[in-house]
Amino acid sequence: MEAQARMYLGIDLGTSSVKAVLIDDTGAVRASASSPLEVSHPRPRWSEQDPAAWWAATEAAVTDVLKGADARRVAAIGLSGQMHGATLLDKSDNILRPAILWNDTRSDIEGAELEKVPGFRSITGNVAFPGFTAPKLAWVRKHEPEIFAQVARVLLPKDYLRLKLTGEYMTDASDAAGTLWLDVEKRQWSDAMLAATGLDRSHMPEVFEGSQAAGRLSRELADRWGMDTVPVAAGGGDNAAGAVGVGIVRSGQAMLSLGTSGVYFAVSDGFRASPEQAVHSFCHALPDTWHLMSVMLNAASCLDFTARLTGFKDVPALLAEAEAAGLKPDGPVFLPYLTGERTPHNDAHARGSFTNLGPGTLRADLANATLEGVGLGLLDGLLAVESTGLVADEITVIGGGSRSAYWTQMLADILGKKLVLRAGGEVGPALGAARLARLAVDPQATLDEVCPMPEVTAVREPDAARHAYFLQTRHPLFRRSYERLKPLYSDAA
Repeated sequence: MEAQARMYLGIDLGTSSVKAVLIDDTGAVRASASSPLEVSHPRPRWSEQDPAAWWAATEAAVTDVLKGADARRVAAIGLSGQMHGATLLDKSDNILRPAILWNDTRSDIEGAELEKVPGFRSITGNVAFPGFTAPKLAWVRKHEPEIFAQVARVLLPKDYLRLKLTGEYMTDASDAAGTLWLDVEKRQWSDAMLAATGLDRSHMPEVFEGSQAAGRLSRELADRWGMDTVPVAAGGGDNAAGAVGVGIVRSGQAMLSLGTSGVYFAVSDGFRASPEQAVHSFCHALPDTWHLMSVMLNAASCLDFTARLTGFKDVPALLAEAEAAGLKPDGPVFLPYLTGERTPHNDAHARGSFTNLGPGTLRADLANATLEGVGLGLLDGLLAVESTGLVADEITVIGGGSRSAYWTQMLADILGKKLVLRAGGEVGPALGAARLARLAVDPQATLDEVCPMPEVTAVREPDAARHAYFLQTRHPLFRRSYERLKPLYSDAA
């Protein structure tokens, strides 16, 4: 296989689809494909998927992306995926129940119980969000004991794909950090945290760094896809892999992801934590590197909500209407907590709301309030991360929401930060997975060579006066609205 002709396959198991990309040694994307997934909500606050559907979608996406390509040139495969999902297997690797997903909040009581484990926060670096994996297993242990008794392995979503690809039980430190079973500073499983949910290391996959090889493609699949039995990189959780995909790999670099959820991601060269503010403290997908994240469960998805609420089917048209009307100083306040919130509240019962409405309130005002409310929620997260001393001068913006010049300028003003838009940000975690695959098999490749930051396409400079207005006037009103409505959420739970 000629070095110049090599390609790398990245597979990202998202919530709504499986994406696959092929890159070459120059880092250029040669092909991409996706296959859709559906989410089941059998009860309020439940969110599940069938792991068999993940694999079927993966086979479809890989088959599609390899069309017209010389699959023998693929030198390695990298994996990325939605974090926190609980995939439960018996001793024969049979799926015991639908996987419980990252946005499932049924296990808030079990999370609170885990917080009582001695040394919990110092070990995990996090609060026990109900969306994390360990509370889910505690819930299964309590409510489905007949299932729990059969559990032989617990795998994260992307690592179930690895099992199907390689036959191996392996994971990476970035994804494992979101389970609450990992000692995040030491980057290894915590026996105390495993025992707290009735498990031990025999139930867990082996932990690797994201840029290490973790298994090889099986002969059966290699023959079917026309490939060699190439190494499969350990890979990363979706946010860590997404950061690798846009070159956010060194301490002090940061990105803002405006997708279904909203994530502020900042890289650190050492372990930091702020669990009291519900900041996520995780390992990065690269050795000796960590990151902090603030996460809000609903970001760009709030625009779909407001469009539907106001009878508007076209979100871009709604944005245009909002821009034409402008943001009013006395306009509505929107709380974006449609399905609860993580940073900074860790409140599974929080709900969205519009307040400060008047007889003259228009659809455009509700749209602007939605944009502002998500921005103020992101400001909460930014301030929580910066309280650890990890401060970035500029932030790379990715995700579907980044396509709106109006919104990204509003966000720059709200956050008081220079926001940078870059080419190719929409490829995301699949590209990062492919880059990790290359690092796993090319010892000569440098991080600067494999993980460059894409070309800048636009810059949003913050307006100092607007930032002061948001920080001093609108943000306090936003926070008071949550505090005053919180008793209603709690009473209704």
